[in-house]
This record gives sequence, C-alpha cells and structure tokens, in this order.
Amino acid sequence: MSKTFVLIHGTWHGGWAWNAVARELSSSGHYPHAPTLAGHGPNTNRAGITHKDCVDSVSAYIRHHQLKDIILLGHSFGGSVVQKVAEQLSDRIRSVVFLDALILADGQCVFDNLPPEYVAAFNDLASSSTNNTMLIPWEIWRDNFMQDAPESVARSIWEQLTPEPNQVNLDKLDLKRFYSLGVPKSFISCRQDKALPEDYFHPRMSSRLGHFKLLEMDGSHEVMFTRPVELAEKIVEASFE
Repeated sequence: MSKTFVLIHGTWHGGWAWNAVARELSSSGHYPHAPTLAGHGPNTNRAGITHKDCVDSVSAYIRHHQLKDIILLGHSFGGSVVQKVAEQLSDRIRSVVFLDALILADGQCVFDNLPPEYVAAFNDLASSSTNNTMLIPWEIWRDNFMQDAPESVARSIWEQLTPEPNQVNLDKLDLKRFYSLGVPKSFISCRQDKALPEDYFHPRMSSRLGHFKLLEMDGSHEVMFTRPVELAEKIVEASFE
C-alpha cells in the first residue's frame, strides 16, 4: 500500500538531504516529501529565524500540498520540529517516526538536551558570526557524524551544509499537547551514531515517547547518505499499517 511520508531534516541540512532516501521510497510506490525548514538550505535569510518559524514552514507545506494520512519523520533537530507539527496537524498525521532525533520534554529547548561542551562551542560560533548562525566544524562532522563514509564523501556532504540559525536552539517549547496525543510513534536507532554520547538518542530521548515501536539499524548519524536503501526500508517498517 502506498504511503505519504514527510521527511524533516536536521541542523545544517535542507530537504536535499533526503534525495537518495526519497528516490528509494518513490521506487517502492510511496510518496515522499522533504521540505526545507525556514532559514535553512542555501541562499536564504537566516537572521531572526525561530523554532516556530521552522515548525510553521512545515505545517504550511503540508497544507499547501493538501497532504493527509501522513507518516511524519524527524531526524536529529527535526525531531523537535515534528513534535510541534504533530500538535498543529494531528488530524492529518497517521504516525510519527523519530530517526536518532531530539525529543524534547515539555518546557525545554534544544540546548537543554545537548552536552554542555557542544552548547558552549555552538554559542561561541554563533556569537562570532554576523547573523547569529553556526556551522559544525569539519573535524567533528568527519569523526562523529559521518565517520562511516570515505573522507571524500563526508567532505562533499559537509561542503553542502549551511549555517544554522542559533535561535532555534534557544526557544523553549510548550509540548503539553504533544504528550497528550495518541498518535502512534516509532523510533529508529542507528547503532554507530556518535553525534552524541552513547545512549543519548536511545533510550534517553526515545523513552520520553512512552509506548513506541523501536527499530535498529547499522549506520552513523548521517545514515540517509551512507545507507539510503536500508533507511528507506526501515522508514516503511516504522510506519504503522
């Protein structure tokens, strides 16, 4: 049965990050959508972008394309975005999938869920920029985010990343409605993910979901680039019949 997927990217990425996965989903008869969050991707204004702007851009995309019965997936930072989108459009969403994603507790911001050394480094990078943005250093990307790819491939992807509006990491989120929703939830855990310390994504983040479907696969944090075929299969498996 064909399914409609809305794939939400993480920090520094754009909708382009899902190209290979979207091709796999399409070839299997599904309908993938991969919008780029407000203030993300190339050639866009990043100044003053808030977390709400990111959420509203996804909701507007879903409404504009008249999408219904959606499997909504968030990767990394995108997890916090789909939490709020699920609140806004619960009547359009069939299930929510988190791919090694940040799942915030009510009243938290993204930086409340990162190691202090990451927060300090990102804030330093943002404060030294002209528009309160920050980009992950190459060495951290190579060693912790995409360490399972040849260095040339990892660098080619890193060169496509764009600076992140730092305000999105500081905005506190009211998530009471999200935690009251009965929408089915799944979590895909990547065994070689080193972007955050061990157990950060699962079970630390995933346990906040209460009852959820857990799937595991090999791969780094950037599994959409390194294992797109396997990831597409897991995404379909993670969606509920």
